[in-house]
Amino acid sequence: MKIQKQLKLTVVAMLGLAFNATAQIKIAVVGKTKNDTFYEQSFHGCQAFAKQHKDLTCIYEGADDYQDVRTQVLIVRELVQQDIDGLLISTTDSRYLVEGALKEAKEKGIPVITFDSDLLTQHHQYRLAYVGTNNFDFGKALGEVAKKYKTEPSQAVCIQSGHQTTPNLNERIRGVRYALFGSDQVRFSASHGWYEYERCPLYTMGRREDALNQLLNIIKQPKPPIFLAVAGFAQFNGDYIEALTPFKEQIANGTLSIVSADTENVQLQALAQGLSTENIGQNPFAMGKLGASLLFDVITKATLPTQSQYFLDYHYCNKGNATTCTTNH
Repeated sequence: MKIQKQLKLTVVAMLGLAFNATAQIKIAVVGKTKNDTFYEQSFHGCQAFAKQHKDLTCIYEGADDYQDVRTQVLIVRELVQQDIDGLLISTTDSRYLVEGALKEAKEKGIPVITFDSDLLTQHHQYRLAYVGTNNFDFGKALGEVAKKYKTEPSQAVCIQSGHQTTPNLNERIRGVRYALFGSDQVRFSASHGWYEYERCPLYTMGRREDALNQLLNIIKQPKPPIFLAVAGFAQFNGDYIEALTPFKEQIANGTLSIVSADTENVQLQALAQGLSTENIGQNPFAMGKLGASLLFDVITKATLPTQSQYFLDYHYCNKGNATTCTTNH
């Protein structure tokens, strides 16, 4: 309560009494990458909220091609210096983002909400709240799905991730390991009938070509492990469907299993064609809409979020329900 009270006083002091309610309010939505339909959906969520408030504008930014921590910081720093009124951001590297941009945002009185990927606990003072998936639970859910496709007494699994420092992806890896191995510790050896395949986890840096090549290299092995991606990665690659078509029969008969996070349209197309085993999707549109709403209340009313974390639900998609399991915006 004391921390919350101090935060409220800080926010009120930051905003002051000089806020002009007739001024155009600018909220920046910054994903880990810009050319990503997941983050585009979050931007659309912000825009949907903005339609209810003619004095609100949403700005969309992010690193162009992959999860580049330096580019994200440069973009945020530039936005802060352009005097945006609020920032909704998905964290790639917590420490680097705080040191490079969020400290300055706090000094300038710009409120920050994280979405999709939160700051590390020690950096929470630089954001007001997090909106998105409970990433540890999401990882556990991915692990539980993988269990359905276990075919060996000691089953290999290969986890694919993005950037090694990204908080939400690391939480998902912890959750996967907890579900499969009964522990969330790093790089578990054989336990509970599971072990991690050699050279895994694989890190893509969000590069789609690398992600697809990593997947193909793994599934071409004589006894491929269950492939588990904690975000879309390879399935966001426009060549995924063509590249996976030769493996359709193996996926159908269960000798090859591909479990992936996210359910963007391009992923659902692959799933409907039997080129993925199962996907678990999030709600990026709702993240953007709720995040914008929370920021708007802070900016216009000096009203702080009532929670530190706003967890949204997720959904399960397979070949049978690929066309009905979710709605993308």
